[in-house]
Amino acid sequence: MTFRRISLIAAVALVFSALAVGVARAQDARSVSDFSLQSPTNTAVTLSSYAKNKAVVVVFVNPNCAFSKLYQNRLNALNSAYSGRGVQFLFINTPINLEATADAADSEKLKMKTTGADDYPYLTDEGQKVSTLLGATKTPEAVVLVPAGTGFVIRYKGAIDDNAQVEAYAKEKYLAQVLDNLLAGRPAGVPDKRAAGCLIKK
Repeated sequence: MTFRRISLIAAVALVFSALAVGVARAQDARSVSDFSLQSPTNTAVTLSSYAKNKAVVVVFVNPNCAFSKLYQNRLNALNSAYSGRGVQFLFINTPINLEATADAADSEKLKMKTTGADDYPYLTDEGQKVSTLLGATKTPEAVVLVPAGTGFVIRYKGAIDDNAQVEAYAKEKYLAQVLDNLLAGRPAGVPDKRAAGCLIKK
């Protein structure tokens, strides 16, 4: 075997080894263990109970957050559009820091009035364990999880779309795009997008 061939084989092996380590680290860093939430009827809702779903979308919201109110109708529509396609939405009522919200300078410009009512039941995250586990920092913020092996992995975390103030002006519908990609068997696409919202109180 020539030196050139040996060098080529060694280089290829090194590349595949690096890729394998990188993938392993990425999967490990974004893997999620089981967690439990409290429903309005005081029953436990576990992530593992949705292992047969194609995806689980965890959305952190707060009814007193102006940004959450602006996304209320959009979230209701997403829930209705994807719930019949194997996607489970979990809405967590998360405490916010009312004295220090993100984009506070623009908060007075936000439209506080929305139409319709919440069609989804709020779940409780005792001790904010889930928001910490998933790295959520604002409301509203969405995290897309998909079953993988014996657990779940994060495929997306962040904003629902690119316009918090006016739904009609949203050009990039990040959450919908990710779900469409996953349901079609494609990579999720963008892994995260910075969310505009109220800061979660720690």
